[in-house]
Amino acid sequence: MWASSLRGRVTLIAVAVAAFVLVPTGFAGAIVTRSAVTAGAWKDTRDAAAAVTASLREGHLVTGTIPVTVDQVDLLQVVTRGGRVVANSGAAARLPPLANVMPAPGRRIVNLTTCGAAGCVHLTAIRLSTSPDSMVVYAARPTPSLLATRTLELAIGAQVILVIGLVGWVTWMVTGRTLQPVSTMRTELDAVNATDLSRRVTVPPGVHEVSQLAKSINGTLDRLERSAEQQRQFASDASHELRTPIAGLRAQLESAQLYPEDTDLEALVDSALHDTDRLEAIMTDLLLLARIGSRVDVARERIDLPGLVREELAGRVDKVPVRLDMTEGIVVDGVLMQLRRALTNLLDNAQRHAESFVSVSVTAHDGFAVLAVQDDGAGISPDERERVFERFTRLDAARSRDAGGTGLGLAIVRDVAVAHRGDIRVADSPRGARFVLRLPLA
Repeated sequence: MWASSLRGRVTLIAVAVAAFVLVPTGFAGAIVTRSAVTAGAWKDTRDAAAAVTASLREGHLVTGTIPVTVDQVDLLQVVTRGGRVVANSGAAARLPPLANVMPAPGRRIVNLTTCGAAGCVHLTAIRLSTSPDSMVVYAARPTPSLLATRTLELAIGAQVILVIGLVGWVTWMVTGRTLQPVSTMRTELDAVNATDLSRRVTVPPGVHEVSQLAKSINGTLDRLERSAEQQRQFASDASHELRTPIAGLRAQLESAQLYPEDTDLEALVDSALHDTDRLEAIMTDLLLLARIGSRVDVARERIDLPGLVREELAGRVDKVPVRLDMTEGIVVDGVLMQLRRALTNLLDNAQRHAESFVSVSVTAHDGFAVLAVQDDGAGISPDERERVFERFTRLDAARSRDAGGTGLGLAIVRDVAVAHRGDIRVADSPRGARFVLRLPLA
């Protein structure tokens, strides 16, 4: 269970990596240290034996006490082939031969370790000459305590265990400190619910991954809060917009039921059909908005934007003429049905408020196709230019949706633009309203 947390897993990984590196390193260090001490001990014994051998060859030493020339190498003997000691150092006096090794003529120097009357020693034996009765010089020193015991391995092992434990402890503490803001954010997120999206998580100080995560979470909560508020407002507006034609239709039907002899059946049917058409238009627009938001229509294709404008205008009968100013060859990637509906809504909106003309232009600028639809009507005040794209937005009487729209047309245009990675805005215009739709070029 301890290792099931991210903190525990990171600590385990750090400990495993430290052990993987330090254990072989410590093992190799012990071997290298032992080899170096051993080589040093035998170098000392070889130097001491070589010095005695040189003295014998020069005739300076035949019998008696051998002087010590190398520190720590105080066990020196000259032994005949029969095993008789003919010369020795002070420390080797009254000792039997230090070893029974007689180097062969072809290998005159032998290094070995042995244990005897002088204890365990590192010893070098040098044959004085190649003759069969050649004497042998023994030079020995007590085996270094580092080699005689396991102190070195125990010390290195204790250090390795201490360092691995320190790595684990430091990793555990640092990881816990690093993940503490994440735990705090989790607790704060648990307190956020669908009925209260106003709470935000605490952003830790500094510029690092955790603080960036906190900012992203707060950004997501901002969008969720806005979306929830829009949904609540949309539900309220939609229920009101649907209630109006339903209430009118119900009132007419109840009046006809109460006073059948005073009811004009043809007028009743016409009025009922009008309200039904309005309900159907609102429901169709709501369904389209839902499809755009859920990305149901994902079959994109290359669309010639000027050709789409001409095709749309060819099938319309408008009350005011439409002026065209289009650059050919402007192609976008998009969903044909959605772009056609966005164009239709812009043209319907312009025709609804135009007095004498509507102009449509298609150009390209900075990697975007720019579709502009302008009318010469009353226009839209700057402080209302964002609100016109909200669902069921009511402006002043001059541009009220009561002129025939459902109140969802421009909201559909905005959602289509966003779904195509574009945007829609109301641009400045000397007269009337100018809607500019930008879509990325194919």
